[in-house]
This record gives sequence, structure tokens and C-alpha cells, in this order.
Amino acid sequence: MKKAIILFFLLAFGLTTVISAQKVYSCDYKSDAKVKVYVTHYKSDADLVVYRCDYKSDATDNKGLWYFCHYKSDADKTIYFCDYKSDSDIIIYFTDYKSDAGWQNKEKQYLMY
Repeated sequence: MKKAIILFFLLAFGLTTVISAQKVYSCDYKSDAKVKVYVTHYKSDADLVVYRCDYKSDATDNKGLWYFCHYKSDADKTIYFCDYKSDSDIIIYFTDYKSDAGWQNKEKQYLMY
């Protein structure tokens, strides 16, 4: 019985980690994407500060750590980069520092779950 309970929690934790991972794929067409994103040059304008990870394993949770997949089928979210802020669902700022990543406007956090 204890083994079954432990197995249940391990599976539940593992699935939660997979569901919340931020593996993204950049689509060529707006209609193919779940989330439309605009990149700003100013951190203060951003809803989300994003750090681009080199490894898939680093991109966990909905904290602005993104890994860009080469294939749409590998991604958890499909995004489209808009040319205009008014066309986007969220505004992001790319940072060079992993510690800077995170949500600045938590009202839009649901879009990346």
C-alpha cells in the first residue's frame, strides 16, 4: 500500500512538472499560435521577463525560463511574435540573466499555463 501511495505522488509530481514546463515553439503564422507575443526593448514595459535557456531541462515552471523547440510537437506552447504591441496577448522582454526572469504582470500568467 505504501508503495502505491509513493508511486502516485511521484507520478503526480512528474506530470505537474511536464505540464508547467515552458517549452515554446515560434510559429510562422498567427493562426497557428496559442499566444501572441510582442518583444519590447524596455524591461519596465514587459508583462514577462524571459530568459532563453540552452537546455530543455532548465525550462521548468511558468517563471519566464523558455526553451525554444525545433519542432512544434515538442512544445508545450506555440507562440507568434507580433510586430505591434496592440496585436499581442503578452509583452515580453528578453534578458541575459536567468535571475531576472519572471512575471511583472501576474494577471496574464494564465496565458502560459
